[in-house]
Amino acid sequence: MIALAGTIGTGLFLASGRALAAAGPVGAILGYLLTGILVSGVVLSIAELAALVPLTGSYVRYAACFFDPALSFAIGWNHVYAACVAIPAEITAAAVLISFWTTSVSNGVWITVMGLLIIGTNLFFIRVYGELEFGFSILKILLVVGTIIMGLCIDLGGVPGQPRLGFQYWKNPGPFVQYLGIEGSLGQFLGFWTTFSNAAYSYSGVETIAAAAAETKNPRRNIPKAAKRIFVRVLLFYVLSIFIVTLIVPSNNSFLLKSSGTATQSPFVIAANLAGIQVIPHIINAIVLTSAWSSGNSTMLGASRTLYGLAREGHAPKIFLRTNRFGIPYVSVGFVSVFMALGYMTLEDAASNVFSWLQDLVAVAAIIAWMVICLVYLRFYYGCKRQGIDRSELPWAAPFQPFAAWMALLGFGLILLTGGYAVFIHGKWNIETFFSHYFNIPLIFLLYFSYKFIKKTKIVGLDEMPIRYYIDIANQNPEPEEAPAKGWRKVNILWS
Repeated sequence: MIALAGTIGTGLFLASGRALAAAGPVGAILGYLLTGILVSGVVLSIAELAALVPLTGSYVRYAACFFDPALSFAIGWNHVYAACVAIPAEITAAAVLISFWTTSVSNGVWITVMGLLIIGTNLFFIRVYGELEFGFSILKILLVVGTIIMGLCIDLGGVPGQPRLGFQYWKNPGPFVQYLGIEGSLGQFLGFWTTFSNAAYSYSGVETIAAAAAETKNPRRNIPKAAKRIFVRVLLFYVLSIFIVTLIVPSNNSFLLKSSGTATQSPFVIAANLAGIQVIPHIINAIVLTSAWSSGNSTMLGASRTLYGLAREGHAPKIFLRTNRFGIPYVSVGFVSVFMALGYMTLEDAASNVFSWLQDLVAVAAIIAWMVICLVYLRFYYGCKRQGIDRSELPWAAPFQPFAAWMALLGFGLILLTGGYAVFIHGKWNIETFFSHYFNIPLIFLLYFSYKFIKKTKIVGLDEMPIRYYIDIANQNPEPEEAPAKGWRKVNILWS
C-alpha cells in the first residue's frame, strides 16, 4: 500500500493547479502523460538492476558497481540535497493548505508545527512509521478515487442546480494558454513545455520502488511485478486525475495556484467550491494536508538513512553514524531537519511563491537522479553485451530495453536544459527562476569531479563489472514459486 501511494502527494494535489494555469487543459494532460512515459522507462531500468542486485541504497550503490564510485558519491549527496529542499517544500505546501481555513495565523506557526511533527515521527515514533504511512496511503487513494467520482458527477450534471459542463472549459477559455503573453502557437507550446517541471515534481520519488529491495520479501519477483504496473498507476492516479480536473476547473480561474501567490487552494478544492459543495473542500484539504505530512515523513526517513549510508561508505563525516538506543541515526535526522528553516521564507514572500520555487529545485534534482539511473543502467546493459551474458540469465529482463532507458535519458536531458527557458526571453530574466532550474547542474558535476580528483577513482570497465558474480548469487538463492492468484486477485493490476 505504501509503494502504491508513495508518489501521490502535494505534487498531484497542488502542483497540478500550476500546470493547468500555465498550459491549459490539453497542455497539462500531455505534460503529465509524456513525463509518465519517460518515468516508466526509469522505473523499468531501476527494477531490472534491483532484481539482480537487491542492495540497500538502491541506485547510489549501483552507480559504484556499474559506473564509478565518484558518481555514487555525487548522486548520494544529490539525494540528500533534494530531500533537504523537498521537506521544506512539503511544509510550505502544508502552510498553503492550512491558509484555506485561516489567514489570521502566521505561516511561521504552521511551518513550526509541521516541522516538529516530522522530526518527532522520525525520532520518537519510528516504530509506528509503517502504520502511519499505511493509513496515509489509504486516505490518499480514497481521495484520488473520490475526487475522480466527484469530478465526473460535477461534469455530467450530477450536482443539483449545476448545469452539465462536458468539455466546456476546453472550448472556453480554450485547450491551451498563451503563456508569457506570447500570442499564437508559440505561446501555447511554451505553456505546454512548462508542465514538465510540475509533472517531474509530482512524480519525484517514483524511483524509490527499489529503495527497500534488500528488505523486500522475494525482491527478484516482487520488484519487477511492481515495476510492470507503474504505467497503469500513472494512467489511473495522475493522468486520469488531471483529466477530470481540466473538465471542472477553467484554466483562467483566479484561485488556481499561481506564482502571484493570490490563491491557497488546490484545483480539487476549487472544483468543489465552484460546484457549490460546502463540506467536500474541507475534507479534501484535510486529506491533502496529511499527504504533505506523509511525504515529509518518508523523505526524512530516506534522506537520513542515505546520509547514514554515505557515512558508512566513507562518503560523509563519521558523526552521521551516531545512533540512539533505538538504532535511529539522530545526527542525520538533525542535519536534514535544519533545512526545514527554508520554509520560513514564506514569512517574507507568499507561501505559494516559495512553494513554486522549492518545487522547481526538487524537480531538477529528481530529473538528475533519473538520468543517472538510466546512465548506470545503460552501462550495465552494454556490460552484459561485452561479457557475453544473455539477458535471459538475469532474474528479470525489463521490456523495451535499451530503448526505454535511452528515451528517458535523452528526454529528461532535454527537459533539464530547457526547464528555465523563460529567463532567456527578453525582459523575462529572473534570478530565482534561473537558480532553481540550473543550480543543480554545476552542483552534480562539482561533486563528481571533486571526489574523482581527490580519490583518483576510475570508471568501471565493461569487462570488470561484477555482473556474473550477482547472477551466481541469484542462482544459488532461488526464490519460492508464487502461489497462483485466486478470486479477484486474478484481475488485480495495482498491487498484490
